[in-house]
Amino acid sequence: MEKEKNTTKSVKIKKPAVKKAAKPKEAEKEATVKTSPVLASQEILPEKTEKAAETIGTVETIGDSFFDEASDDAKGKKGKRYFEATGRRKSAIARVRLFTIKPFEEDEGKVTVNGKFYKQYFPTLELQQIIEAALRKLKSLNRFEVVAKINGGGTKSQAEALRHGLARTLILFNIDFRKKLKKAGYLKRDPRVKERKKYGLKKARRAPQWAKR
Repeated sequence: MEKEKNTTKSVKIKKPAVKKAAKPKEAEKEATVKTSPVLASQEILPEKTEKAAETIGTVETIGDSFFDEASDDAKGKKGKRYFEATGRRKSAIARVRLFTIKPFEEDEGKVTVNGKFYKQYFPTLELQQIIEAALRKLKSLNRFEVVAKINGGGTKSQAEALRHGLARTLILFNIDFRKKLKKAGYLKRDPRVKERKKYGLKKARRAPQWAKR
């Protein structure tokens, strides 16, 4: 009889690939680069950090620097208590600060607007009376010092915005002032603005002149 042939085939079994562990020296180097503060600080130049600190400081103090430099006695005013409010009229916005001072003899308000005395900033008598109106109503024109910063609008709208903001600060100082100021109409935000021009018209309502012939 013929010898039976071996039908079984040899099958090779593949072993699962095992990743080689990182060398301890390389792993230590990576850890030191990621976690060590010494190497991280060396990457940033000291000149850049100093410049960045200077710019951040100017941004933080720029908001109040105007009010500190606006008046004559700026050095002694930094620790003073004040009352602050915002007044608006048309597109004018007034940021007003009210300081309490000892009454002085001159019957003239100590009001500073955008770094100037209010009579220099508002040369006409009508605008000066608008600003003094709230203080004169309470008979305390020489009791307070006012420092204001105004943006936008025209001269009259700026004066009325200052009056609105000043009336609001006076209420913060003493709530009993509210009755007189409200009756005079100084606490209301005047919503009136110029009406927009319409298409086909000369102005808001002015139509072009019609001619028959």
